[in-house]
Amino acid sequence: MEEPLCCCEYVDRRGRRSHLAACCCDCEELDDGCDRWLTCKSLPPGALERIADTIADRLRVPWFSGAVKINVSLVPPLVLLPVFLHVAALHFLLGLIILTSLPVVVLWYYYLTHRRKERTLFFLSLGLFSLGYMYYVFLREVVPRGHVEHSQVVTLTCGLILMLAALSRAKKDPGYLPIPAGNEKPSHQGLHNKSIRGSFSGLHGISGAASSRAVNGEAKGYCRMSAEQPAGVKKDWCTKCQLVRPARAGHCRLCGRCVRRLDHHCVWINSCVGEQNHQAFILALSFFMLTSLYGITLTLHAICKGRSLFVALFYCPGAYSDYSSALSFTCVWYCAIVTAGMGYILLIQLLNISYNVTEREARLALRDNTGRRLLGGLVIDTGQYNRGLLCNWGHFLSLGASPPQRSAEDIV
Repeated sequence: MEEPLCCCEYVDRRGRRSHLAACCCDCEELDDGCDRWLTCKSLPPGALERIADTIADRLRVPWFSGAVKINVSLVPPLVLLPVFLHVAALHFLLGLIILTSLPVVVLWYYYLTHRRKERTLFFLSLGLFSLGYMYYVFLREVVPRGHVEHSQVVTLTCGLILMLAALSRAKKDPGYLPIPAGNEKPSHQGLHNKSIRGSFSGLHGISGAASSRAVNGEAKGYCRMSAEQPAGVKKDWCTKCQLVRPARAGHCRLCGRCVRRLDHHCVWINSCVGEQNHQAFILALSFFMLTSLYGITLTLHAICKGRSLFVALFYCPGAYSDYSSALSFTCVWYCAIVTAGMGYILLIQLLNISYNVTEREARLALRDNTGRRLLGGLVIDTGQYNRGLLCNWGHFLSLGASPPQRSAEDIV
């Protein structure tokens, strides 16, 4: 029987027992890379990936049952965001350059990792840390000015708590289809234990679009469609999960599971948005929008007195007169940029709900040229499940209210 791990011991990726004190020992990949760099030789193919895997495997902190690995994607937001915001507060031009570059860098990182089709905690970490840091700056720099009442602080705090509660619910089971007994594959489980480095999907980068070829069959619980479709079984068969998907379900290659009424895989919650958590996802976005706009309003009224919200956002004399005001004003603009992005996502989601179409279905309709672009292309109406505004919203509000009529095992 093996001895239990102490707080500084761990089992590395090769299955060997190691210690944090030996983190710089036995580094063949890193030693070879340094030797080649010193002798001006090129690295062999895959050397950088092996070095990155070794560093990620040894980046750990002591814990009671053994050293716990720190996910590398969590670190950049925690370190870089405060540094960038404090540097941006030093001068107006620095603020303009940094606040313009940040969205570009985030989008660049998203599209860079989009091809790798791997889950990442970077965006979730960035979102949560941004919320916490903005709240910290508000309490430290804005509230002491005396222009914010205690009731307003309580209201803002309650909005933040409600948003986090909705986000926590959205992180839960999105509606995974149970895998039939005997068909579990190690690759499905391995996706969750894999080193998380990349990302795949955003609002219109819908995971499962390439692995799912069509949306067929009958919509569960509302507006029945014809089930007489000869090719339906073939098109709805998931070769990964080895089951027949019900109508509107799709396979997420990041999660390795089929999800009922799959909308998309959201990088901001690092999970799929499906039948069971779509309502919580919309609720979290709504609470975020209201809380963020309220916090921006309170901050601008405190540092730009006597000006309306829109005017103060673009013209606030004296905002850079002292560092506290400059930091608060910089954080306001950072919040405004993030809020604009989240507002666009929320708008698309509300339009899709109104037309009863998911992001996955819109993606497939665009690919197969079977949908109609409406409202300047903001929404794609497939016409398959659209039964009017009230019926569509009634169906959305009833998602997850009733159990599935049949399980995946029954239809295999």
